[in-house]
Amino acid sequence: MSTPTGRRERKKAATRERIADTARRLFAESGYDAVGIRDVAAAADVAVTTLFSHFASKEALVFEHDLDFENRLVHAVAGRAPGAPLVPVLREEIRDMVRHCTSGAAAPLWRMIDGSPALRQYEESMRLRHAESLATAIAADPGPPRSTTACRTIARFAVDAHGLARESGDPDAAVDEIFRMVEAAWASTTPERAG
Repeated sequence: MSTPTGRRERKKAATRERIADTARRLFAESGYDAVGIRDVAAAADVAVTTLFSHFASKEALVFEHDLDFENRLVHAVAGRAPGAPLVPVLREEIRDMVRHCTSGAAAPLWRMIDGSPALRQYEESMRLRHAESLATAIAADPGPPRSTTACRTIARFAVDAHGLARESGDPDAAVDEIFRMVEAAWASTTPERAG
């Protein structure tokens, strides 16, 4: 996450972080379903409207880094060195995200997500949005043009790799296995050169 520069931005970021930290603590103590938005707002010492100015829903409190992850994926594609191949860059970004989400500190959060239908549904909609943003970045790549379907498919594979690897007994090996398939699929979309 980028560091806010102005006083107002720093204060806003601190409030957001306090709300998210409070929500995580309450969810861990009492369970996700037992804690309401008003409980989080009261414990964070903010108005409900303030909470909603930072988080669109209760589910968004759990996925506070949603936009950061989306931006990381897009930047991995758009910000890579000229001529750098697409798939290895995506593989390393997904590997970093999986390592973050499989660290010991993240385990309770993922148990909570896996145990809540509302959170699983939110995660699925979030992944679809991430895949669309990633597909747009892939389509804008200056390399050989690919079809919209190819860009969307590779983006979906890359984003879904995160969940599949996270659930694996060996996340690093799973990332490598998945991305070997992604690389083969991407190579098959290379436009044929006119002879």
